[in-house]
Amino acid sequence: MDFSPPGHFRNAADLRTHLQTLGAGFGLDDGYAAGGPLGQPLSLFGRTVENRFVTHPMEGWDGTTEGAPSEHTLRRWRRFGESGAGLIFGGEAFAVVPEGRANKNQLHLGADSERHLAQLLAEVRAGSQEAGGGKPLTSLQLTHSGRFSRPLGPFAPRIAHHHPLLAKKYNLPENLPLLSDGELETIGEAYVRAAAVAQRAGFDFVDVKCCHGYLLHELLASKTRKGSYGGSFGNRTRLFQQIIAGIRNTCPGLGIAVRLSAADTVPFQRGASDPTGEPMSAPDFDWTLYHFGISKDDPTRFDLAEPIQFVQMLQSLDIPLVNVTLGSPYWNPHLQRPAAYPPSDGYQPPADPLLMVGQHLAVTRALVQACPKTRFVGTGYTYLQEWLPHVAQHEVAAGHVHLIGLGRLVLSYPDLPRDVLAGRPLQRKRICRTFSDCTTGPRNGMLSGCFPLDPYYKEMPEAARVKAINQQNRP
Repeated sequence: MDFSPPGHFRNAADLRTHLQTLGAGFGLDDGYAAGGPLGQPLSLFGRTVENRFVTHPMEGWDGTTEGAPSEHTLRRWRRFGESGAGLIFGGEAFAVVPEGRANKNQLHLGADSERHLAQLLAEVRAGSQEAGGGKPLTSLQLTHSGRFSRPLGPFAPRIAHHHPLLAKKYNLPENLPLLSDGELETIGEAYVRAAAVAQRAGFDFVDVKCCHGYLLHELLASKTRKGSYGGSFGNRTRLFQQIIAGIRNTCPGLGIAVRLSAADTVPFQRGASDPTGEPMSAPDFDWTLYHFGISKDDPTRFDLAEPIQFVQMLQSLDIPLVNVTLGSPYWNPHLQRPAAYPPSDGYQPPADPLLMVGQHLAVTRALVQACPKTRFVGTGYTYLQEWLPHVAQHEVAAGHVHLIGLGRLVLSYPDLPRDVLAGRPLQRKRICRTFSDCTTGPRNGMLSGCFPLDPYYKEMPEAARVKAINQQNRP
């Protein structure tokens, strides 16, 4: 790599200078302390969130093929509770129909789902209680993988609109049949049924997932689709609005939130002559017809006009909470998940990942300014490593974001929020260094976990397999 990861900087002043030199567009505090901005409560869904830390939804590839949680799944949820985070956003990517799974071991709606979901919720609450915490506000993420459905292993895409370049990228037929309007409406009804099951199991709210290229996010970009669910903004958001109306009618009192890919860039791929990522070349291709929040003048940049319109629509639907993410882990992972090391199917970062962190922070700031009634969870913080609390405190104190989302880091160091909130120094040996092993495992048919740093996963046979794959793929 030709950049310095944040962990290489030994004081805030040096990192601040580096950020200014890069033009990253954000700063950091010199320190953090107990009782600071990250420990302030926030009101959501009629409840008080005890602090500003949030765990992002995870997809562990570790359930049973029948859609039940395994011991690995239950352990992960208990660790969410142990983290000290005041809000568990989504917890797990839960498929509303079996054929909408992204892998055969993804949790999904089935005959015994209420009991399974109650188990997960019990683990969160037990973990929090054992660590001396309160009752975190907890949700379930509802999803359909759409184009990236792989319920039995191989790709079995269910698409809402044709994207010729993504079809080429994934070696899929360009003439795949589209989901019909009736099929989309049937899937929408499954979202409502899944929300009802989550409510009966005891969840406080559900996350209706609109991100990362999955079905509802794909529909936001379905400008070339004909009929009631494509073309105009109203048509492209029609299924989402029907789902929300159905949940409101069927599940009175259940909160609703959204994880949103608020902007996108052109798909990237490994370079022909070296492993550095480069944008797909497609002269005269109108990317704005196929992506949401992408600039017409420069498809490597964002256009936030429609994303802001979408969040304003959420405000009108009384949806108070949005978890902001960018792009897709499939076609631009360097943006969606800034990292020093790529997964096995990825590429070397085309720029310093701190610049990608800066883009996450900048988009969230823009949404906060444009939609002041909404509360936002920010993303992109894990790559900051030792300096995560310093940047997070800076952003919350300045009013740039309301809540700090943590994803991969929770796998290696779940109780980081608890240490930060107590004003304790971070445990350096547990900090995620973005090796991407938690993605390389699933990309090669294994479960997800922190194989380098979590002793639980380090002892598994999969750890040796992931290590061998890394040695083969990394220059």
